[in-house]
Amino acid sequence: CFNSGFSCDKCDFETNLCKVFHEFNLQPGWTRRNGQSGIGPPYSDHSGNESAYFLSLSPEMQNSSATLRTNVFLPTDEEHLCQIKFHYWVSGTLMVGLQKHSEDTVTNIWQVSRELQSQWKANTITINSTEKFEV
Repeated sequence: CFNSGFSCDKCDFETNLCKVFHEFNLQPGWTRRNGQSGIGPPYSDHSGNESAYFLSLSPEMQNSSATLRTNVFLPTDEEHLCQIKFHYWVSGTLMVGLQKHSEDTVTNIWQVSRELQSQWKANTITINSTEKFEV
């Protein structure tokens, strides 16, 4: 999330999970790896770098679901926008949900299912929330 385009936290997973995600609290099924890990595709990150790190579901999670939850973001308004840009490689279904702090449920705000071509794609989601929230 960033405010009016002036501040943007870049998250590349090179040294850790970055400030966006709960450190040391990677949900079961997720692993931080690169294309040289021997696990299988993708064999590089979205820029073609084989040694760059990204998050991936473990092979044994092939037919299961796993959640990745951000830290808490502050409310948005006209001056404080929240845009999340991410790169993804889908072999199943990827959903992005929004949970406002006054709600118990997660609202699905974006979804994509496996496409024919296996390749990295990018997406940007703009989030509006008058209260604290997690993605």
